[in-house]
Amino acid sequence: MSAAADTPDPEPVGMRITGYTVGAFQENCYLVVDEATNHAVLVDPGAEGERILRAVTATGATLDAIWLTHAHIDHVGGIAAVRRVHDVPIFLHPADRPLYDNAGWQAAQYGLPFEEPPAPDRDLDDGDLLRLGDEEFRVLHTPGHAPGHCIFEGNGVILGGDLLFAGSIGRTDLPLSDPRAMSESLARVAALPPELIVHAGHGPSTTIARELATNPFLNGVARVVRG
Repeated sequence: MSAAADTPDPEPVGMRITGYTVGAFQENCYLVVDEATNHAVLVDPGAEGERILRAVTATGATLDAIWLTHAHIDHVGGIAAVRRVHDVPIFLHPADRPLYDNAGWQAAQYGLPFEEPPAPDRDLDDGDLLRLGDEEFRVLHTPGHAPGHCIFEGNGVILGGDLLFAGSIGRTDLPLSDPRAMSESLARVAALPPELIVHAGHGPSTTIARELATNPFLNGVARVVRG
């Protein structure tokens, strides 16, 4: 159940999800295509924008939007390249605007080249329903790793950003991170249906059931603390 670069991840009927592992931080960008309508969204185009563009073109799908789980540099660095070709709205929770607006500064701290993305077009909020062709995703605001972190749940999958990884969780020692909020967000995701497939922002995909059984941050063995 791997998010290997340029290969499809486990997917529900009628939906094609392909993960692309990009950039210095090995972040997973996802291209999600509704097969009934051939409409698509990009989730977290974090780097290598030209490569992501080629992937979109190869599908022949119509790109409708860019959905961002959060605004750390490794999740937003490919946006500018995509927007030069596809004039689609960028969705972001407003609590992450400080991170988004200072992404260039973030990149400079790591010595990474970075092209500033256009401003977000649409605000995400907890409980929003986002359409992709004939499919629908629910927005869950899951702060902790970042104040505006969101996940997208629908059709048997979670596009989960840096909330939950296979065997681990997102960092809580970064600027604007909040360990208490992270604990609450993890409890929320742990209560979702166990069969849901989680497409994580880094590393392989997993399921809620697998993480409840093996992830120390979900089964009570480990606590979220500030590093």
